[in-house]
Amino acid sequence: MQISQAEFKCSSERISQVPKDDLRDIAFIGRSNVGKSSLINMLTNRTGLAKVSGTPGKTRLVNHFCIDRAWYLVDLPGYGYARTSKTQRGEFSKLITDYVLRCEKLHFLFVLVDIRLEPQKIDLRFIEMLGQNGVPFGIIFTKADKLSPTQARRSVERFRGALAEQWEEFPPMFVSSSAKGAGREEILAFIGQCLGG
Repeated sequence: MQISQAEFKCSSERISQVPKDDLRDIAFIGRSNVGKSSLINMLTNRTGLAKVSGTPGKTRLVNHFCIDRAWYLVDLPGYGYARTSKTQRGEFSKLITDYVLRCEKLHFLFVLVDIRLEPQKIDLRFIEMLGQNGVPFGIIFTKADKLSPTQARRSVERFRGALAEQWEEFPPMFVSSSAKGAGREEILAFIGQCLGG
């Protein structure tokens, strides 16, 4: 699948504000600073589509981008960043859980994981919640250019090991690097399959 048009549609503070049309949502989420904006820009081939910030936790709304007038790419707020107040963190998590569990437009969710880190409890807890609620999701490992291919493979295996404690079947997994464009073709091909195109 190729993307020829990507445009910002709207930002929503609550799920009642998301677009009311028939286009399906393919959403992206992860811990703050996981490289989500860079990945979205790499996938769409648009440098400034999603705002890349030096300060983690900047995305505080659900951002819809209309892709080729056929589907939405959705940028969700990051979770688990310590510098926001507890109240704000509560609001973020309500917005995230409302969208992920209640938004009927959500067709597939990609959970982004920094390939350089040991499996993080917050990621595993979030993934467990998705499983308990039957939300269709896949995992994208980001920042693969920061590791050698061998280290990257080991890191993915470690994560699979952590998942194996609760999962019999693994979700689809992709290894990406926004800096090198790695994983772009595979992720877009998968989205194409998801949307039945």
